[in-house]
Amino acid sequence: MTDTNRFARPELADCIPDLVATARGDKKATLVITNAKLVSVCSGEILDNRSIGIQGSRIAYVGTDPSHLIGEETKVIDAQGRYVSPGFLDGHCHIESSQITATQFARAVLVKGTTGGFFDAHEIANVLGLPGLKLMLEEARTTPLAAYMQVASCVPSTGPELETSGVNIGPAEVAEAFTWGPDMIALGEVMNFPGVVFSDPKMIGEIQAALRAGRVVDGHFTWPVDDWRLSAYAAAGVTGDHEPVTAEDVIERVRLGMYAKMRRGSAWHDVAATIKAHTEQGLDSRRMILVTDDRSPESLVDEGHMDFVVRHAIQQGVKPITAIQMATINTAERFGVARDVGSISPGNFADIIMLDGNLADINVVMTICAGQVVAENGKMTVELDEFVYPEEAVTSVRLNRSLKAEDFVITAPFESGEVKARSIGVRENHVDTQEIIVDVPVQDGRVQIGPDRDLCKISVIERYGINGNQAHGLVSNVGFHEPAAIATTVAHDCHNLMVIGNDDELMAKAANAVAAAQGGISVVTRNGETTLPLPVAGLMSNAPFEEVAEQSRAVSEALKQAGCTMNYAFMTLSLLALVVVPELRLSDIGLIKTTAEGFKIVPLFVEGE
Repeated sequence: MTDTNRFARPELADCIPDLVATARGDKKATLVITNAKLVSVCSGEILDNRSIGIQGSRIAYVGTDPSHLIGEETKVIDAQGRYVSPGFLDGHCHIESSQITATQFARAVLVKGTTGGFFDAHEIANVLGLPGLKLMLEEARTTPLAAYMQVASCVPSTGPELETSGVNIGPAEVAEAFTWGPDMIALGEVMNFPGVVFSDPKMIGEIQAALRAGRVVDGHFTWPVDDWRLSAYAAAGVTGDHEPVTAEDVIERVRLGMYAKMRRGSAWHDVAATIKAHTEQGLDSRRMILVTDDRSPESLVDEGHMDFVVRHAIQQGVKPITAIQMATINTAERFGVARDVGSISPGNFADIIMLDGNLADINVVMTICAGQVVAENGKMTVELDEFVYPEEAVTSVRLNRSLKAEDFVITAPFESGEVKARSIGVRENHVDTQEIIVDVPVQDGRVQIGPDRDLCKISVIERYGINGNQAHGLVSNVGFHEPAAIATTVAHDCHNLMVIGNDDELMAKAANAVAAAQGGISVVTRNGETTLPLPVAGLMSNAPFEEVAEQSRAVSEALKQAGCTMNYAFMTLSLLALVVVPELRLSDIGLIKTTAEGFKIVPLFVEGE
């Protein structure tokens, strides 16, 4: 990690003389925690009356008598019998999906006990390429977090024949990014799993570049796990995957030597089902990891971050210390950095949280990062400097026209009657969709959509000024019961401009509002407009996370008032352009369906197929 800022994380080799001298007592500790109940994730024990001696950013001593470490300048914190645990690590997370910058994300999660994570910045990479990824890395390095970045593997998630991203990343770019430092920790989720299984040269080349750089490879596999394809995927060097949605998904991955990541985001609730691989099937938990993947800004405020996920796992029947292991040492071991993070051990970084009350409550009252108290009683105790993004990062929406109602007309194959069409069926609290065949009225050669039935139009418009593509589709189960539209540049993963609605005029108005804001989210009804500007790459705001959370809450309320009552609805809607997740999605090129052979373009209208 970098050592050029006030939250420095120097290499262990450079710290050894001071750490050993401190453990002897010849050099006094900078910080000592006394009278703690130590959550030992290494041994699976709770150790009473333990003390921790810290020198600078790292731990020098763990034991029962720290008196020889304490000098006049030593800061002493009496834990008063409270639990002390390693800080939580998020094993799979996209900071951009929280709609706030890395600095604001740190402010939001440090108070909740998250002290580090393994962040796949493939959202900004799809918009800005390697320069965007490097900006995220540089900003994260200025925060107290142990922020490890992953090189985006899928930019775009499939290929230019299926979708348009702002840039393209291949094996050469992956290899270059790994030269930026050891905190470029892994190859990010390889979402083009058919490309791996069927030996696409680009995907194989990227994996080879990661392995040759000594890094690990993260996965994204959504085919069934009961045939040869998962083995082929694992044989390619993919050793971790966050897409399990059933206990069987977890079991088969673990049996093949992979780490199974169990996800509890804002709007995807997979832990309750997947954790049964441990609680009911009895599988060893050492290759199971708790992750968030994506959490909205208001859910960070209302529910929490990794503290919420750990607490949720405990509520499903996991022993508290086991759940904590799934968010600390298991995660560190998966990425090969257990010598630095993931446990309270001599030599490790002093990333420590203090918990009040019962251990199962996961009530974080203090957070220490790299030996500094950064949060206490739900408040930050240090100020974080704002990171300034360059002009090209905040002017990334380059539409070649102002949008009109006519741009959202769907032309039917005949003048009048009804036509059978594919519709993307949204599923609340799930990342996957269903292909639904619907009968749609046609008048004057145009598909007719209105608020009298639960069906909306969806349109994805290329926003980078590359080709001006626009594709149309239909979507079910959004819930709008009045004329309404939502437009957003947060449209995973190419992040083109996506518009959903049942009124062409309102769709155009929402789309233009987002373009004028240089990215963001806008909900428009006959009663008004609610917009959340996200000018950083069209994905993030650099405003304080508390403000963004309230703006995001206003978007949620506007959706609810229009009839879209799904839990954290925007998080689900933002995935409707993510073509690598079954079953049916829409890109700027057309409808994309996941099949046993891979991803293929399918027509909107099914008659005559």
